[in-house]
Amino acid sequence: MSTSHNPMAVVVGVNGSASALQAVRWATRVALRDSVPVRLVHAYQLPLDYPSRALVRESMLDRAREEGRRWIARAREVATENEPHPPIEVVFRAGPASRLLLRESASASVVVLGTRGLSALTGLLVGCTTVAVAGQADCPVVVVRGAGVDEAPNDSGPVVLGVDLNHVNDSAIDYAFSEAAAGGGELVAVHAWVESLLDAADVDQIEGVDLEEHRHRALEALTECLSGWQEKYPGVRVRHEVVHDRPGRALRGFSHGAQLVVVARRPHDAFRSLVLGSTSMYLLHHALCPIAVIRNGP
Repeated sequence: MSTSHNPMAVVVGVNGSASALQAVRWATRVALRDSVPVRLVHAYQLPLDYPSRALVRESMLDRAREEGRRWIARAREVATENEPHPPIEVVFRAGPASRLLLRESASASVVVLGTRGLSALTGLLVGCTTVAVAGQADCPVVVVRGAGVDEAPNDSGPVVLGVDLNHVNDSAIDYAFSEAAAGGGELVAVHAWVESLLDAADVDQIEGVDLEEHRHRALEALTECLSGWQEKYPGVRVRHEVVHDRPGRALRGFSHGAQLVVVARRPHDAFRSLVLGSTSMYLLHHALCPIAVIRNGP
């Protein structure tokens, strides 16, 4: 089952969970704001270790398809519960969810996901599909966190941007400024530097480092880094924060009351499973609002 594609649609993963419905709500709001469709995506399959008897497998696939259709129908209800609402597209296919979502990311403005699926067997706070897509998608990925089951995701408060001054990601900066311009005009740019300090100085000499001087230099560098972006987005009010803390913990603190936290994704290398760094992984599990993970470059 599929409908015609708009190349700029907001793609949202549907898996029957309450967190996925929250993702649908977030995606619908953004799609309506940007005048693009919402694309509801669901993939169904059987576990690899399921019995191989053909009749049993076909019966279970029929059940999986029917269950998936119910989940898509419920997601459509949520996407259209308010008027006006954006156009709705549907992609419904057999196969691994991460593979289908990654393929859809090539023709999407953003992929929006909940934190986990229905199964609690793994005990994970964030599902493996969410981690895989956030680490490899061709477009920004937003993981919707923070809202209760029956609450709409927060659409007020600032956009928080994590900035690594050693590896500046222009795509993440642009996305954060764009979201801030569309959502109230306030951006909090955060550089947390305890790790870079430990890299730059011998551990035995930390006590001799002038932390305030280091903070002052970092604040100047952060301000300079974003000055051109403030010219591009003159309506965005920017607050610069330099924090002596680990990046994930610092950004989690700023996520309280924020509408979105934006972080850069580690560049691809030979180890595909490691493209999400420790900061992104920490925030996927612990942020108090939605988190956007942004790849660098087109």
